[in-house]
Amino acid sequence: MSLHLVFSGNPGTGKTTVARLLSKIYHEIGLLSKGHLIETDRSGLVGGYVGQTAIKTKDVIDQAMGGILFIDEAYSLASTSENDYGKEAIDTILKAMEDNRDDLIVIVAGYPALMDRFLHSNPGLESRFNKFIYFDDYTAEELYDIFMLMCEEANLVLDDAADEYLKKYFELMCENKSDNFANGRAVRNFFEEVITAQANRLAPQSEITDEELNTLTYEDFLGEE
Repeated sequence: MSLHLVFSGNPGTGKTTVARLLSKIYHEIGLLSKGHLIETDRSGLVGGYVGQTAIKTKDVIDQAMGGILFIDEAYSLASTSENDYGKEAIDTILKAMEDNRDDLIVIVAGYPALMDRFLHSNPGLESRFNKFIYFDDYTAEELYDIFMLMCEEANLVLDDAADEYLKKYFELMCENKSDNFANGRAVRNFFEEVITAQANRLAPQSEITDEELNTLTYEDFLGEE
């Protein structure tokens, strides 16, 4: 039974995290001997001259043996240019999938439309990747929960005004998101910017209490408007 997977969705939707969890699950139930995850992309597979790509790709595959090889933005390997070595990487991966079907799982990931085009670019890809998991964008409530989890891990709390602002901020973010919305990554970047704003606000004070250090205020979010 083929366990190779296609993960499609926008950035920051947890594709790599789920792949890492799957590698551990498959190991626990005896499908993989090691249960680790090797993450790579085009730069880790494709070389700059003839013969280099197969060597680079085989090296990455060897590292992934017994676990999962996770190829992010896999569609970048497919090209119509005769001088592009992405096809060589694809052919090497397909052969490894066939030769090591009992102890290697490959997950390819990327934007939905581009992944569909990628799979149809090679008959070997179509036949080996027949299980698809789509990762939806997070809702405003889920983005809020992610932000609050980051706060919890950093021992931070929000005052009432900041909490109310944050909920509205994510509602507007979801209403006006682009096609390649960054989801969890956008939350992480936003969190880091707010932390920086808090540090800049507190820095001029000669004395800072623990409560002040552990509290994000409405003022810390104003720079994001």
